[in-house]
Amino acid sequence: PSRQGSRPPRPVIALAYRFCRAQRLLKTDDFSSVFRLRNSRSQRWFQVYARPNGGLPARLGLVVGKRTAKRAVARNYIKRTIREVFRLQQPALDGVDFVVRARERFDRAQGHEARKALAGLFAKLARCRASSSPSSASTS
Repeated sequence: PSRQGSRPPRPVIALAYRFCRAQRLLKTDDFSSVFRLRNSRSQRWFQVYARPNGGLPARLGLVVGKRTAKRAVARNYIKRTIREVFRLQQPALDGVDFVVRARERFDRAQGHEARKALAGLFAKLARCRASSSPSSASTS
């Protein structure tokens, strides 16, 4: 039997790992509303802003500027890392929109540390969502 052209079937679960459009903050107004609330936590590599979104699935916005990493390869690695941590944490993050701003460049050698730090920031901000809601935030 020739193996030419035969491929193993793609697993159905692979689609669950995509970072689809519904999981992204796309518009300037979406980013602005998260920044405006000023609910953020930060550490060495990241600053994470959060805003409750009324029980909708969690969404993510990324800010990785040239000041953080000059080369596109490094910026793309940082963005892939952030998206991967978000994907793994997503079930616990529902009801919150996040914007992650990269503060400092990191490479593969520091990647594990950066992932742990970002997961901790997501967890802290997700715990805060219970104490703040969009209606109480707009009155203060």
